[in-house]
Amino acid sequence: MKKNDATLQAVDTTSVPSKDIQLMPIKAECESGVKELTKSENLTEQLIELIVSGEYQAGSKISEPELARSFSVSRGPLREAIMRVEALGLVERVPHVGARVVELSQAKLIEIYAVREALEGMAARLACINITDKEIDALQDLLEQHQRHIEQVDGASYFHQQGDFDFHYRIIKASRNTKLISLLCDELYHLLRMYRFQSPRKHSRPTTALSEHIHILAAIRERDGELAELLMRRHIMRSRQLIENQLTEDINK
Repeated sequence: MKKNDATLQAVDTTSVPSKDIQLMPIKAECESGVKELTKSENLTEQLIELIVSGEYQAGSKISEPELARSFSVSRGPLREAIMRVEALGLVERVPHVGARVVELSQAKLIEIYAVREALEGMAARLACINITDKEIDALQDLLEQHQRHIEQVDGASYFHQQGDFDFHYRIIKASRNTKLISLLCDELYHLLRMYRFQSPRKHSRPTTALSEHIHILAAIRERDGELAELLMRRHIMRSRQLIENQLTEDINK
C-alpha cells in the first residue's frame, strides 16, 4: 500500500477536498480485503493439516457454524477456505449432506498412483535437465537426514515429510514444468499425504523406499533422464502394488 499512499498524497486536493473523504473508505476496504484473504489462507492451511492428520476423519461432515465457532472467524473467509480445500480434493460436496471430508478408497488410490507413476517419472526426467547442482546437494543432505532418523522413529517421519522436506516434492519442483507442478503438488499431493498418515503400517516400506530414493538421486546427479524416469516409475509402481495386494486381501476376507 506504500506506493499507492504516495500516489494519493501527490494528488492536489486543495480545489476538490471531497476526494479526501472518498479515498479513506476505499483504502480501508482494500486493507480489509487483504486481511480477509490472509485469514482465509491461514484457515486453508489449518484445515489441510487437520484433514491430512486424520483429526477431521474421512467421511465426517464439515459444519460451517461449528468451524466458525472453533476458529473464531466469520463465515466469509471460512467458506473461501473450504472451497480451496475442496479444490485440493480433500473435501467433497454430497447431495443432501453438504461438504464432508473425502474418503480415500484403495481403488481410488490405485488410480491416483497410476497417474502419479507416469507424471512423476516425467518430472524426474525433466529434473535431470533443469535441476541445479545446489538443489542436488540439498537432496543429498535430505536423504542423509532421513537415513539418520529413519530407525529412531520407525520410518514415520520419512513418510510424513511435507513441502521442501519431501523428496518427491523437490524433484517435481525441479522439473520447472508448471503444469506438472500444479497437477502433482496441488491436486494430488495432499491426498497422498493424507494416505501416508492414515494408511496401515503394512503399506509402508521406509528402508526400501529410502534405498530407491538414493538410486533415483544418483541418476539425476548423472543427468541420466531415461534412467531417472525408469527408477521413479518403478519406485511408485511398487507402492501401488502394495495397495493392490491389500485390496485383494480385503476382498478375499
